[in-house]
Amino acid sequence: MTINNLSFDDNMRNEFKDLRLKQLDRSLEPYQAARTAPRPSKGWIRSIRQALGVSSGELGRRLGTSRQLPLQLEKGEAEGRITLKSLRAVANALDCDLVYALVPRAGSMQDLIENRARVEAKKNVLGVEHSMALEDQAVGRIHEALEAETRRLVRKRESR
Repeated sequence: MTINNLSFDDNMRNEFKDLRLKQLDRSLEPYQAARTAPRPSKGWIRSIRQALGVSSGELGRRLGTSRQLPLQLEKGEAEGRITLKSLRAVANALDCDLVYALVPRAGSMQDLIENRARVEAKKNVLGVEHSMALEDQAVGRIHEALEAETRRLVRKRESR
């Protein structure tokens, strides 16, 4: 393979990664608003069950279990210790769909990648700058070094 082909392959790989990131961002768009929606204090299971007028006994029958299990599942959900499998089963029993996603707090996947690179870059740059300052060789311009290191780390991640 020639140098030009290698460069072409690298460019294609990077374009493919960029495309995947953009597709993932588009897939996550509908979940952005849900990220900030508050969960009912007693959890979704209890709120929806009560809104539908379904007793815990009826929900237990729909799940094929005892009356106690739905109450345990409601408590588990409210405490954040319910499994996806259980949550999916309850959703199905309540004629609902379980919908979940991991949504970047930063806004987009690219923003998340850059923010993580910036944090790592800050550690790298400030560590070197501190060592150089101790040796009275600090160069200053930390902001420029930080941005350059961030770009390097993003490129390194893209080349994987």
